[in-house]
Amino acid sequence: MMTTGPTGTTGTTRTPSRAPVDWDHPADPPPGRRLAQVRAYVDSSGADGHLWHGVPTLLLTTLDRFSGRPVRTPLIYGRDEGRHIVLATSVEGVEGIPSWYRNITARPEVRLQVGALTAQARARTATALERETYWEVMTALWPAFEDHQAAAAPREIPLVIIDR
Repeated sequence: MMTTGPTGTTGTTRTPSRAPVDWDHPADPPPGRRLAQVRAYVDSSGADGHLWHGVPTLLLTTLDRFSGRPVRTPLIYGRDEGRHIVLATSVEGVEGIPSWYRNITARPEVRLQVGALTAQARARTATALERETYWEVMTALWPAFEDHQAAAAPREIPLVIIDR
C-alpha cells in the first residue's frame, strides 16, 4: 500500500495478513530459558511451567503485526474479576517495548493458555486508572517490576488487560 507522509514523501507500509489464523502452531521464543518454559508448559498442559520462581505465568499468543502469524510468549500475570493482567516489560525494562505488545496494538485478538485452559481473548492497554490499580497487583507478584520501571524511565511500561 502506498502512503503519503506528512512531508509529502511516499512509502510502502505493511499491513497484517487477514488470512485464517493457525492458532495451534505458533512460533515460540528462540532457544533458551523462555523456550524451555513454553515447551514444558505446553507439553504438560500447564502442570509444569505455570509457576515460574513461584509466580503464576500464562502463555500469550499474539498475531505478528507484519506477517499475521501467531507468536507465543510466557508472561507473569495477575487476575481480577476474570481478567488477566500482564506488563509489557522486557528484560529489566531496558530493552524497550516488547514485540508482543506492539502486536496487540495492531491486532488485539489473542490466545491465552493459563494452566490447562486455552481460550481466545482480546488484549488492550489499561486506562490510567486501571494501570494505577493493577500496578500494585503486579508489583506485589513480582517486585522486580519496580526496578524494570525505574530502568525504563521516563517511559512508562504499559500494563495490558486481557478480557475473555
